[in-house]
Amino acid sequence: QGQLMESGGDSVPAGGSLTLACAAFQYTYRCLGWFRRAPDKEREGVSLITKEGFATHADSAEGRFSIRQDNAKNIVFLQMTSLKPDDTAVYYCAASNYSCAISTFQERFYPIWGQGTQVTVSS
Repeated sequence: QGQLMESGGDSVPAGGSLTLACAAFQYTYRCLGWFRRAPDKEREGVSLITKEGFATHADSAEGRFSIRQDNAKNIVFLQMTSLKPDDTAVYYCAASNYSCAISTFQERFYPIWGQGTQVTVSS
């Protein structure tokens, strides 16, 4: 059974930037996704990346977030810019052995999840 570990969460002012990292251990994924759960809200998808490097972003992330991966180290980075207080959430990475075209942001396709990392954006 593989394991994912997120890092990089922090408290930043609105307009700031932050990069989260997700390290995958003993798991070969086809699609890796970033999700987030804001206080009193359901978890939602943020960004996806295929093993080949093709990225998809939710509307809330489009134009502000980017996702990239280091295949040699099995690490995926979520680079977040122009952060807003609405971006405050616990951010999770999750791995799927289905393609991103199939997995999309449907949590049932992601059997492996990290423990989450807190991002707080102050106004």
